[in-house]
Amino acid sequence: METPTLETVATDVDFLPLNGTDHLEFYVGNAKQSAYYYQTAWGYKLVAYAGPETGVRDRASYVLQQDKIRLVLTTSMDPNSEVTKHQSQHGDGVKFLSLWVDDATASFNETVKRGARPYMEPTTMEDEFGTVVVSGIYTYGETVHKFVERKNYKGAFLPGYKAVPNAMDVTPVGLKYVDHCVGNVELGKMDEWVEFYENVMGFKLLLTFDDKDISTEYSALMSKVVSNGNGYVKFPINEPADGKKKSQIEEYLDFYRGPGVQHIAVETDDILETVADLRRRGVEFLYVPETYYDDVLDRVGHVEEDLEALKKMNILIDRDDSGYLLQIFTKPVEDRPTLFYEIIQRKGAKSFGKGNFKALFESIEREQASRGNL
Repeated sequence: METPTLETVATDVDFLPLNGTDHLEFYVGNAKQSAYYYQTAWGYKLVAYAGPETGVRDRASYVLQQDKIRLVLTTSMDPNSEVTKHQSQHGDGVKFLSLWVDDATASFNETVKRGARPYMEPTTMEDEFGTVVVSGIYTYGETVHKFVERKNYKGAFLPGYKAVPNAMDVTPVGLKYVDHCVGNVELGKMDEWVEFYENVMGFKLLLTFDDKDISTEYSALMSKVVSNGNGYVKFPINEPADGKKKSQIEEYLDFYRGPGVQHIAVETDDILETVADLRRRGVEFLYVPETYYDDVLDRVGHVEEDLEALKKMNILIDRDDSGYLLQIFTKPVEDRPTLFYEIIQRKGAKSFGKGNFKALFESIEREQASRGNL
């Protein structure tokens, strides 16, 4: 079967123009310590903070940035707050997939009139650096899309946050921007959420992977990829498929206690150097057996990188009609087997590594077995 590819989709009228991912906000148990992890292990720089010291009494939030990737880590001071309840239910995880827009009011109105459930009415925030308008709608589970309009703002992040100097020397690992974010939903719900993105947000279906594409002897999943009109924002949506044993999606749903963001794919221009740096800092990656590399070039053809170097770093390779890609996946970065990261370098390829699905799935199954969850 020919590897499906991602093509930039042109819509006749894009009622929800998106400039890209504005930020990803996590609700976590200890934001100060989580921020330390992302600075030391991942090379993010602390750029802004909100908390008691800035007049915010009920929470503390740390804003971390590396190139165009912005993470916000938030912890509540109130045991009865939405933040605390979310973290207690789901563990540390992504609450907001926030999208950068030119008009947060129009984005809210257009999606709500098409059926979106409102999370936050358009709200204007202001400080000495200007104004920001933020609105929001719910998507799968308790995950929220915020629309952030910041064209009239020059501050470090948002009003209410203060720019802060890094307390440590931080060296970036070469991460550039968010390539895509993957959501896990319950059995039978994938098509429902694909239709949500199509009908409510004007996205287009790009790719479909069934249980023949993503399966092993023991388990399987199904996935569909949706993208906005300019291709800047891509959301694969996964659901479990029938198998002899529990799939990775079922394990996620069990431990996250519902649908949510499974993994975040971040782009680099030099995956060998990025992964080597991350490994030196203690980030753990899934293991793929060395036999994977015995015939990989027969499948994907010539690549510019040295195969032995890719093998040493355990980096996977795949090709489509537009070029090839290099990718690797971390182990879960929380104690619960939920959220993980993908590091990806695109050398022309627009697809998602279909040729690596079986090897990847088997790697995840080995980890599941070690946890007693397969």
